[in-house]
Amino acid sequence: MGVSRQHGVTFVLALWSAGFLVGTVTHTVDLALGGLNVYAGFPPPVRVFWVSLTVLDALVVVLLWRRLRAAVVLAVMIVVCDVGINTAVLVVHGGLSPFGLVLQMMFGLLVIATAPWLWGRLRTHGVNPIAP
Repeated sequence: MGVSRQHGVTFVLALWSAGFLVGTVTHTVDLALGGLNVYAGFPPPVRVFWVSLTVLDALVVVLLWRRLRAAVVLAVMIVVCDVGINTAVLVVHGGLSPFGLVLQMMFGLLVIATAPWLWGRLRTHGVNPIAP
């Protein structure tokens, strides 16, 4: 992989990592301040999902920096589910920041738009792909 292509990969990894670390920190702080019942006003499946993001967001970052394709799959699944669930919660229950949701949507678009490109530059099971 050429130097400029390598810098591009590092840049995208950094952007994705920053976004998923914001999620990890947000949910960690929520749990630290409010305990396991921090999201008590919301339906149980939503609460379980939000608590699970504490670990799942961090896992994406670990997989990214190990340069494994599994990170791309997990990241796309998380952003699609997170934006969908948060949109539904905002519409049905309220209690979420519309501005925060817009930021999540923008991050989700970044992840989805760059996922195919990043997929071609990461490894699967420790084997380097042949990148064009």
